Amino acid sequence: MTNPGRTHYDTDVLVVGAGPVGMALALDLAQRGVDFMVVEASDGSVAHPKVGTVGPRSMELFRRWGVADAIRAAGWPEDHPLDVVWVTALGGHEIHRLDFGTTRDRPEPPWTPEPEQVCPQHWLSPLLARAVGLHPDGPLRRRCRVESVVQDADAVTATARDLDDGGRRLTVRARYLAACDGASSPVRKAAGIAAPARHPTQVFRNILFRAPRLRERLAGRSALVYFLVQPGGLRFPLRSMDGRELYRLTAGAGLTLEGDALSVVRSAIAFDTPLEILSENVWYLTHRVAERYRAGRVLLVGDAAHTLSPSGGFGMNTGIADAADLGWKLAAELAGWAGPGLLDAYEAERRPVAARSLEEANANLTRTVRREVPAEVLLDTPRGVEARAAVARGLRCGGVRREFEAPDVHFGYRYDSPLVVGGGERGGEWRRTPLPGGRAPHARLGPGRSTLDLFGRSFRLLCAARADEPRLKGFEDAFARRRVPLGVTRWDEEAPEPYRGLHVLVRPDGHVAWRGAALPAEPGALADTVRGAR
Repeated sequence: MTNPGRTHYDTDVLVVGAGPVGMALALDLAQRGVDFMVVEASDGSVAHPKVGTVGPRSMELFRRWGVADAIRAAGWPEDHPLDVVWVTALGGHEIHRLDFGTTRDRPEPPWTPEPEQVCPQHWLSPLLARAVGLHPDGPLRRRCRVESVVQDADAVTATARDLDDGGRRLTVRARYLAACDGASSPVRKAAGIAAPARHPTQVFRNILFRAPRLRERLAGRSALVYFLVQPGGLRFPLRSMDGRELYRLTAGAGLTLEGDALSVVRSAIAFDTPLEILSENVWYLTHRVAERYRAGRVLLVGDAAHTLSPSGGFGMNTGIADAADLGWKLAAELAGWAGPGLLDAYEAERRPVAARSLEEANANLTRTVRREVPAEVLLDTPRGVEARAAVARGLRCGGVRREFEAPDVHFGYRYDSPLVVGGGERGGEWRRTPLPGGRAPHARLGPGRSTLDLFGRSFRLLCAARADEPRLKGFEDAFARRRVPLGVTRWDEEAPEPYRGLHVLVRPDGHVAWRGAALPAEPGALADTVRGAR
């Protein structure tokens, strides 16, 4: 890829789109030694960041891909509150606050060593691009727009334009194409895959602005997210983007879609402070899940496959988990050990997760849209105090914390697919036991170490030191004969609590493929199941 005049490329996987999801898939493929190329129509700059927070499951995956430390060090101040607060205006009446501490003092949750991290898209995108590697020495090629995709029995051929070289035509022939090209996905449309709306489209306005003295003026009342509670006006979030001076205000339909941006922002702040409008856009929220995730050798990933309300922060994070599911399956296909059902299981596993996340996000949005806000909340009188207390009670009883602390959504889903033995079993709790089809639970193995660090490169069998030796040898041989990569961890001492008394087979994506009190009598049948050959 170092020849600047080159017009034809051959690769194993062509990733179309270099947003966070496309970059996540690229990182996974790179870790597995898969040859790939990423093409992106834009120049990579992010003038108006959409994504603000990397969720905890995504942070676990970025830990595996070697970039979690860089995300934590991207620039968010460790002393800035992560709170979410409902206010009549910034500096006005505070109605309700969820205290989440700061990145420096928050307790580590027991279910993950990687809590969510604030890293807005204008920090995250260049960080991931550096990790993947830019053209001409790396596989990421920007300002390159895919114009057509044609596939045959053996490969996909994409025709693209180099937008920085006079529109020079490039062709890329790949064994598979991963469409990470966003909600409007030209690749999805070209493949003839429908993505019908599940809820009415809504219109919003995002305003990005700089307020260098706002945090100082708020003093001890600052937060990560401020939900504005104004009768007949603003009721959507204003959030800090960098913990210093950059903020983004979301305004809903109605009067807040009209008027100049500066006036809308000033209506959200109770005192005068220097403001500079940087950018604004109107966007249309659609709720869609593609009817299919695969058309032959073309597969949909991220927003190309599903678009969700941002309420709850599930959209990008659902897409990053898509990448983790798809990456190892593509690697298996290319290495020759996949069964005929492996790639089809990508849709069977990830599409139901997207549908559930969509409904959860829409429930969060609906709760905000339908919240009744009496005019009295603005009053500096006993009636105002009473009205604000009533709204606060409604917030507490309405479950608003779930929108900002939802481990069941991020971690609790399970795959019920032909690749999982016992995926349909009910019972058990994902935090305490390895459930078939679920994420293998985190357990500490020492300072800075987790059972999560055992997973990713291959299948991983976790078993007790006293495991039956002949059966263990037969298990390893069954996987070796099928060329399925397998690592074995035998606990020298008592296994960590979630794994005690169990033998557990964990897939390369960190999900449980099988568990049992003893090793199976027919390990070959298990090996065929988990590689999609049964």
